[in-house]
Amino acid sequence: MMTTTPPRSFTILVACGTAIATSTHVALKIKELLGERGLDVQTVQCRVQDLPGMALNADLIVATAQVPFDVNIPVVDGIPFLTGIGTKEVVDQIEQILRQSPQTP
Repeated sequence: MMTTTPPRSFTILVACGTAIATSTHVALKIKELLGERGLDVQTVQCRVQDLPGMALNADLIVATAQVPFDVNIPVVDGIPFLTGIGTKEVVDQIEQILRQSPQTP
C-alpha cells in the first residue's frame, strides 16, 4: 500500500510591538490567505524583542515593526496586511519562501 506524505506545516512568527491587536489581525490574514493557496500554516504571535529566541523554531517572520536583530530565517514586512496595499505581493513572497524551503516535500 502506498502512503502519501502529509503536507508540511509551516510556522510563521507574527511580530509587533506588544503581540496583541496588530499581530492578531496579521496572523488571521496570513492563515486565511495562505490556506487559500493550499499551505498549512501555524502562526505564533510575539513581540519583536522575543524574536531571537523564538526564530529557532520557525520558518519565517512577518513583522509590523523594525526587526533590529540578526535572525536565521527570512523576515517579511507585515505592514501591507494592515494597510491593504500590497497584500497580494507580500503573500506571493511568503508563499515563494515557504515553497522553496528545503524541508518542503
